Amino acid sequence: MKLLRIRALALVAALIALALTLAACGEKSEDVSAETQPFNLTLDFYPNPDHAGIYMAQKLGYFRDAGLDVSIDTPSDPAAPIKLVAAGRTDLAISYEPEVALAHEKGLDVIAVGALVDRPLTSMLWLKRSGIGGVADLRGKTIATAGIPYQDAYLKTILARANLSPSDVKAVNVGFGLLPAILGGRAEAMLGGFRNVEGVDLRLRGRDPVVTPVDQLGVPTYDELVLVANRERLAEDPEAVRLFIAALARGTAAAVKSPNATTRALLEANRDLDPKLTAAEVRATLPLLEPSDPAGPYGYMDPARWREFVGWMRDNELISSLPTPSQLLSDDYLPGNIPE
Repeated sequence: MKLLRIRALALVAALIALALTLAACGEKSEDVSAETQPFNLTLDFYPNPDHAGIYMAQKLGYFRDAGLDVSIDTPSDPAAPIKLVAAGRTDLAISYEPEVALAHEKGLDVIAVGALVDRPLTSMLWLKRSGIGGVADLRGKTIATAGIPYQDAYLKTILARANLSPSDVKAVNVGFGLLPAILGGRAEAMLGGFRNVEGVDLRLRGRDPVVTPVDQLGVPTYDELVLVANRERLAEDPEAVRLFIAALARGTAAAVKSPNATTRALLEANRDLDPKLTAAEVRATLPLLEPSDPAGPYGYMDPARWREFVGWMRDNELISSLPTPSQLLSDDYLPGNIPE
């Protein structure tokens, strides 16, 4: 174990040195070790701008610089990644803070080890032409939702802040059909779209959307996307996760500096993406990939915020227990947090 720790320290030191060397040019390193450790990452969804840092780290060779041969898998079901990591079938998975609390409730031995997006993307959206001026104007309106139980609780909280109840609106579960519902007139508003995806799409269509993240409407703030690991596997090989996150931090920094290169990397990863829309989504997403607190390390998860959010989940009967932040997350694997 001591040898592994020494190796981790040496590799992280190498990462820092390479970051200083490559920061100005953003070029892929030529000095790459031939020996790499296989490492598997399972995404939460198909490759999209939320994964910009991942694909830039892959494209620029930062994972390989860290001694990792990273394979990136796309799930067939967005609910599958956290189950796969719990079963030990992937090294890391991307999931959501609420899903981590739900997994703990089910007895799955998983833990969040870093925030990919440390603020809510999930938003309430409507079009200006709808005449809706605020949440109070939703009375009697139809709201398209994705049918996710904890987002139904978001809606309840949002409505209560405006002295409304779920019975005052008509919520329609449209699954992944949020955009068609609002564009086709089936609903006057939607809850569940991302500000950097559906919000951007509507703007490009000239529909003039009003987009409000849920934490500005009464829902406690939370980390939208997190990296999740299996506790047992993490205990066996913590250095690989540390090195992955350090390389991802480099990839994210490179993405923020080079939106055009980031767009190309994503289009190469997913040929089904629309180039114009992807470019716009990338520019909207990149600022959201940087830490909310510039003084904190990349990937930092605030235990106090998690405590408040899981308390809200318990109060809304999404979970029955009240786990402590240490049962759900650890910041010990972030860049700079190598134990003595």
